[in-house]
Amino acid sequence: MTAPNTARVAILGTGSIAQVTHLPILKRLPGVEIAGLSDVDRSRARTLADRFGVPRVYGTPEEIWKDPAVDGVFICTPSNAHEQQAIEALEAGKYVFCERPLALTSEGAARVVAAAGDSGRLMIGMNQRFRPDHEALRASIARGDLGEIRYLRAGWLNRRLARSARDWRLRKTGAGGGALMDLGVQMLDLALWLLGFPEPARVVAHLHAMDNGDVEDSALVMLELTDGRVIDLEATWALIADREHEYLRVLGSRGSGVFPPLRIFQEGEQGVRNLAPAIADSGENQFTATYRRELELFCEAVRAGTRMDTPVDQITLMTIVEGAYRSAETRSEVRFG
Repeated sequence: MTAPNTARVAILGTGSIAQVTHLPILKRLPGVEIAGLSDVDRSRARTLADRFGVPRVYGTPEEIWKDPAVDGVFICTPSNAHEQQAIEALEAGKYVFCERPLALTSEGAARVVAAAGDSGRLMIGMNQRFRPDHEALRASIARGDLGEIRYLRAGWLNRRLARSARDWRLRKTGAGGGALMDLGVQMLDLALWLLGFPEPARVVAHLHAMDNGDVEDSALVMLELTDGRVIDLEATWALIADREHEYLRVLGSRGSGVFPPLRIFQEGEQGVRNLAPAIADSGENQFTATYRRELELFCEAVRAGTRMDTPVDQITLMTIVEGAYRSAETRSEVRFG
């Protein structure tokens, strides 16, 4: 029997992200019931349902939309399905947690946001925002600790790994792009979020194509914002090194911030000091911890029937991403507005 005020959720798409994060985390969250799973590979969904004690496997997404026993839906399908499935789930009255990207285009993102309206039932899965060090840097920037922010540089460099030619992430029709759409979107969202999501002015991008796919395995993006600040971004799936590298540095008129590890430097009369707060090590894997925090927030909204902020900023994000791809294709600067 379902307990009172339980968040009853279903997971649509049972690929790697659902298996590594959503299923194990949701199974452990108090006040959450996983009502069912759905995947085009129904045998995989059934195997996972048996492993995690999930009572139902849905044959189609429509069965989820029509099920009154489901309050919220986690959309973990390939990126090209996000827009339509999010809109359908919202129109069916469900709370929706959509993995990134919200849609493959800015127009698509706008359609999802419009479907959500002022319902407060839509959340985008940007787990980078839920790292304590990222939150601390954002608060420091907002307080003016670093003075006037002038430049932000970020990157996510993944080691080169063998990838199956059948992987939907290697096809533009399924993923919308390669390293930029996968890693770059997350770091660009983080950079813009740290700065309060200002509007873009112009972008220049360079992409490097993969050998066994029709998407890029590396991307370099230079973005100027309307207030004159600049974001420099790099993303790759093709790093040849002993480990992957994820970083961010922000430069201001009075200080700078960098991670990992988090350091926030400010210059004053007594010289340069580090303002970074001590962040306790919980012992939990950082990736898992960020997902747990955002899934907790979503499930609490579902459980209590409360409103979340509609992610209208994703329209701006995808406008920039579109501009970057257009810049790389035309080998020219793309201006916005």
